[in-house]
Amino acid sequence: MFRVLPSPCLIACLSLLAAYAPWGNAELHAQSKRKPNIILIVADDLGYADIGVHGCKDIPTPHIDSIAKNGIRCTSGYVSGPYCSPTRAGLLTGRYQQRFGHEFNPGPPVDANKEKGLSLQEMTLAQFLRGLGYRTGMVGKWHLGHTPEFLPTARGFEEYFGFLGGANQYIGKRGNQPIYRGTKPVEEDEYLTDAFAREALAYIDKHKKEPFFLYLTFNAVHAPMQASEKYLKRFGSIQDETRRKYAAMLSAMDDAIGQVLAKLRETGIEDDTLIFFISDNGGPPVNASSNLPLRGWKASTWEGGVRVPFLVQWKGTLPAGKLYDEPVIQLDILPTVLAATGGKTSIINKIDGVDLLPYLSGKKAGAPHEALYWRFGAQMAIRMGDWKLVKARDPDTKGGLKKGELKLEGAQLFNLKDDIGETKDLSKKHPDKMKELTAAWQRWNEELAPPAWAAPAAAKNKDKKPQQH
Repeated sequence: MFRVLPSPCLIACLSLLAAYAPWGNAELHAQSKRKPNIILIVADDLGYADIGVHGCKDIPTPHIDSIAKNGIRCTSGYVSGPYCSPTRAGLLTGRYQQRFGHEFNPGPPVDANKEKGLSLQEMTLAQFLRGLGYRTGMVGKWHLGHTPEFLPTARGFEEYFGFLGGANQYIGKRGNQPIYRGTKPVEEDEYLTDAFAREALAYIDKHKKEPFFLYLTFNAVHAPMQASEKYLKRFGSIQDETRRKYAAMLSAMDDAIGQVLAKLRETGIEDDTLIFFISDNGGPPVNASSNLPLRGWKASTWEGGVRVPFLVQWKGTLPAGKLYDEPVIQLDILPTVLAATGGKTSIINKIDGVDLLPYLSGKKAGAPHEALYWRFGAQMAIRMGDWKLVKARDPDTKGGLKKGELKLEGAQLFNLKDDIGETKDLSKKHPDKMKELTAAWQRWNEELAPPAWAAPAAAKNKDKKPQQH
């Protein structure tokens, strides 16, 4: 079975591939004077209910909302893991991260003998796009490895500004999590979300005359809960202190995204830019986020852990203000981008994502996926149509699920069309559907690799009824 070679061989191979005719639906943009720019924006630990187009009332998010109003809101948008690093591994490869063992967060760089990071046998979206002649830059949180071979600049990004781990201070000293420019630590005194905005704007200005890929990964609204007074002043009416900080942090990110969108308009390249906005997973209780009406939180395979805001904008090419209800997943972003830019995925061992352009444009009916799957230690889920089979952290047990081998006994069945909050277990009422989904998930599970490193410590965020904010 063919395995992808690590760079620099990748770049040479992709340069050759770029000479061949484009695949998929690149013809949607064929008459453009240039290949589209790609901006992929990722929020961190954002609650499903905490943007305006999802019904949020206490935190205005006009700029994030504008991506939906000028593009498409995928109402059943998912990520392939309920945790930060695994989701990012799947996002950049277009493959279920469990195929190459990236099931859990890699943790801090403490094991000198076995460094953990995004498998070097996998090819990233940035490597693909460099092979197609794109400039590639990243601003923000990496969380895919600390040692030289795993750094963004070794995985296809020509330019990088951000931090390598899972969390960082927004204000003040950063301890063992320095901010990097390229591979060198630098001093950064500005509120970190504002600094990421500054760097993103500079990158767009620098490359506005050539096709570019900007991977903009905020650590907002991930803990620690730190906000500058500028943003806190906007939310004096919010009494809960943590929720007030969360609101300020989210507002800062929304402002930053607004600056990016304004820069695209100012430079005249807005219509030439394909934009994605997602969260890496659902919100956790620790940051006072809300996932309503979904059940559960980050670190669980309930909807609240894996269903996220999922917005796509490409002015003049994709419809504006459209709702798309079929299930999609962050794995789809890579093949969608390659279809738009004239790339190929034929040399990938097993691509799990689907080119969404014909579905989002209305040229193709039906669901992009027969099913979506999850495995996260002792937790699992599969969504097939409106049906979801899930075994996740249970609020009625003291310790939740134990680490170790996953067993399907006790899995529950829900119809998400009728019960988005996963409140009515239909497993006894529909045994045939239970059998069908169980068999499908087991077939998928047999294709996966074992975890490449141990599971993290049990999450402290127990599944409990979310508060209404």
